[in-house]
Amino acid sequence: MAKVLSELHLLGRESDLSSERGVSCTGELPEPSDPTLVERAATAREKLGKRTLILGHHYQRDEVIEFADITGDSFKLARAAADRGDSEFIVFCGVHFMAESADILTSPKQQVVLPDLAAGCSMADMAASNQVRDAWEIFEKLGISRKTIPITYMNSSAAIKAFTGENGGSICTSSNAERAMRWALENGEKIFFLPDQHLGRNTAVLRLGLNLTDCVVWNPWKNNGGLTDDEIRGAKIILWRGHCSVHGRFTLENVKEVRARVPSVQILVHPECQYEVVSAADVVGSTESIIKTIEAAPQGSSWAIGTELNLVKRLARDNPGKKITFLDRTICYCSTMNRIDLPHLVWALESLVRGKVINQIKVPEKTAKEARVALERMLALP
Repeated sequence: MAKVLSELHLLGRESDLSSERGVSCTGELPEPSDPTLVERAATAREKLGKRTLILGHHYQRDEVIEFADITGDSFKLARAAADRGDSEFIVFCGVHFMAESADILTSPKQQVVLPDLAAGCSMADMAASNQVRDAWEIFEKLGISRKTIPITYMNSSAAIKAFTGENGGSICTSSNAERAMRWALENGEKIFFLPDQHLGRNTAVLRLGLNLTDCVVWNPWKNNGGLTDDEIRGAKIILWRGHCSVHGRFTLENVKEVRARVPSVQILVHPECQYEVVSAADVVGSTESIIKTIEAAPQGSSWAIGTELNLVKRLARDNPGKKITFLDRTICYCSTMNRIDLPHLVWALESLVRGKVINQIKVPEKTAKEARVALERMLALP
């Protein structure tokens, strides 16, 4: 239990610990087979009215997206949370780091709710605050910290965002990673990019025109990050050894297989995919960009998409005149993003109707203050 408490403190979580043990054990969660769930969600939503804003990430289930006031990727939803100061409650249908960002960007009068506290992010968990600060201490000893700008992907804990704010860096998303990294190189000589090595590498090489040799990977589980002092000093981009458990599954073999199987297919992938996959794709873009690309595509065109399954299924359903397939036929849902389901959403909304705020995400003010600096730098980028 002491370890659990320590980890929760490390990530800046102040949610009720009993909820962390599993809300379904309380008996309050509706049965997933309850035929009235849709009606109950609609009724609760109507009662809450404008007091409540429901944000839904594109990777959420259709049953949840149906009740979202705003849908988008993490960048769009971060902006939405910051812009809606009139909403008393923000129900975030996404994962923990997104709800943390919403709490950081909203006013103290607003309360952010995550319907299921188990909805986390494996990538965010790959960068612990103590590991990141240990790496920075080594940069300080090597004399490179003053010319190194941290750029942290949105998929990170509040504690990592706070580290970024403290050290002059900015947050980025897949939508604006190029702009954020250009800004960093305009203000420093090196970038410390975390926690997704693939987004950092792909952006540096394919968008900024750097070489693969300009990038090194920092492995937090090895002494000195698994690098020599000269490798660290000579690198332009120091990439944290993290990745997305879904996008990291796509391979170059997947690309070759689908090209052989589907005539005239175009490969469309997310920049969290491996470098080899992104290099072999026809189009690379953020979640929002993927959606816009398919919407603008001509009827009859064929696409193999490398991103989360819920979104690809929705795109196929909403674009019946286009041939849309998965890049990897064995791909699975994002296990943590998929935890937000209709029973959890109904439970959260009905609790608010009764005047009970459950699963509130509250970032400690000290952490929030520095994280807010990094997030606002991101929002200020053109």
